[in-house]
Order: sequence, then C-alpha cells, then structure tokens
Amino acid sequence: MQRLTLALMVIRHLLWIVLAGAAVAAQAAQSQFPVRPVRLVVPNVPGGATDMIARQLQMKISELWGQPVIVDNRAGASGGIAFALAAKAPSDGYTLLVSSVSITIVETTLARTLGAKPSRDLAGVTRLIELPHLFVVSTAVATTSVKGLVEHVKKTGARLNYATSAVGTYTQLDAIMFLKAAGIEMTVVPYKGGAGQFVPALMGNEAQVAMVNMASSLPHIRAGRMKALATTWPARRPELPDVPTMTESGFPGIGTNQWNGLFAPAHVPKPLLNRIHADVVKVMDTTAMKERLAKQFMSVVLSKTPAEFTEFLRQEVQKWRQVVIENNITVE
Repeated sequence: MQRLTLALMVIRHLLWIVLAGAAVAAQAAQSQFPVRPVRLVVPNVPGGATDMIARQLQMKISELWGQPVIVDNRAGASGGIAFALAAKAPSDGYTLLVSSVSITIVETTLARTLGAKPSRDLAGVTRLIELPHLFVVSTAVATTSVKGLVEHVKKTGARLNYATSAVGTYTQLDAIMFLKAAGIEMTVVPYKGGAGQFVPALMGNEAQVAMVNMASSLPHIRAGRMKALATTWPARRPELPDVPTMTESGFPGIGTNQWNGLFAPAHVPKPLLNRIHADVVKVMDTTAMKERLAKQFMSVVLSKTPAEFTEFLRQEVQKWRQVVIENNITVE
C-alpha cells in the first residue's frame, strides 16, 4: 500500500511538472509572438476599402512585430470563404481576419448555410475604422438626385442594374431596403469581390446604381466617371458639400456606413488576444496613421478591449437580424 501511495505521489508530481512546463511554454510562446509570418485574411479582392485598411495595418504592424505580415485576399461566398479559413485556423494568432460590417450580416443570413457563426467561431480583437458611403449612379443615368432617379424609373419603367457586394452583405440588404422604400424595381446584381469589382462595372455602365464607400468612389466622381446623388453619412461631407444626405433626399435610415474590424480564431488564449489588441491599437492610434487613413476618408475607431468589440458585434447582429425579419429578406 505504501508503495502504491508513493507511486501515485510520484505520478501526480510528474503530471504537475508536465502541466507547469506546458503553461510556461505557452506563456513564453505568447510573449515572444510572433516568431514567424502572420497572415491577414481579407474577404474581398484587392482595391476595396477592406483591402485598403488591411494593407495599411499590414505595413505598420509588420514593423512593430519584426515579422512579415501577408495579406491573403479570399473573395467569395459573401465573405464565407475568408471567414471559414480564419475560423478553422489554429488559435495561435498567426491567422487573423480583417472584415467589415458584412461579417454581422453573415451571422444573420448565412450562418446556417456555412455551418458556422462568427460569434462562436471567431474572437473579436478591435474595431479599426469607419467609412462613409455614397449613393452613386453611372454617368449614363440622366438624373442628379435620388428623387429624380426614383421618378425616372417609375415614369419610364427603366430596368436598371443595382450593384452590390456579394449575396448576404450589407450593401445587398441596403439595396433591398431602398427599393422597397422607393416602391420601384431594379435588378440587384451581386459582385463577390465587392467594390473592387462593381466600381469598374459602374464606370462601364454594366451597372447603373450602387451604394459604395467614399475611398473607392470619390476619385472617380471627381474625374466624372460616376455621379454621387447622396451620402449615407449623418451630415453632408466636406469633400462633396453639394451632395445631400439620404435623409435630406427623403430616405432616412437607408444606407450603411462601413466599419472594419480585426478578428482572430476563437479560443485564442486571452493573454495573446490582449497582446494582439494592444499592438494593433498602438500602430493604429498614431497621428501618422490617422492622417494617412483620413486621406482615404477613413476615421480610426478603436475598441478599448476585445470584450468591448464583442459587445458591439452582438448589438450589430441583433440590429441586422431585425432588418432581415422586418423586410422578410431571405438569402438563398
């Protein structure tokens, strides 16, 4: 009996040593993070706002970490391809996701199809930026106001193409809400690559109407390649003082301003999640970064903690779920 007791004590002691060693090793790995390249997954093709912010973050966080940070564009399935890639990655911080408000739409409309949920399978790190949107039309559309566009469609029966990001994204839901509020019909055409694809479509008159972020559209508006009819921002933008808001145009509450945030796979250890949060905030919350992003009409908006960002996401999912219910929206 004494031998058995002694053996159990030895086993418990060895087990404690193994567990303590593993904890120390994990803590050391987190404190040394990163020791190899980090991947930033982006659910859009290059050229859109989400890709822009990812590349700005990539440049500065790589300098801080002393390791390469690689932007990996994975467009498709309404962001589902990128989302699934990040969700299934090891929870070690080496795969991160830069995504937009659309990720909360995925939660609301496509979770069943994907077999996954962002709130369960991803950990929020922090918000990054907010970006105003514009309601724009092709130069081939003979109108200079939202009201004029609606009257034109009602009078002529014109069947215009309304360009959006992929099926199930906020731009598509905004399109459905606008058309319902206006009492008109258009052909809603989703582009899986987002603004990087549908902005050229607008300039080529393949599509005639869209709500698109200012970073992707303003240079083309100034060059006369498309026209801005309204902004979804709460007030008129100083860059376009003659362009009214959607509220002034008779459509209050219609149109979404984009936010982007950083996500990690679920179950990333809390100390590592906090470390990534602190480092990202450090590089984003600088005068140089804010001035650089302001040139792209992006306002830096950071979460104080990952928990604060998680609560923000919960509220966003609830809001969009209500939109889906109230408008009887289904995504096939």
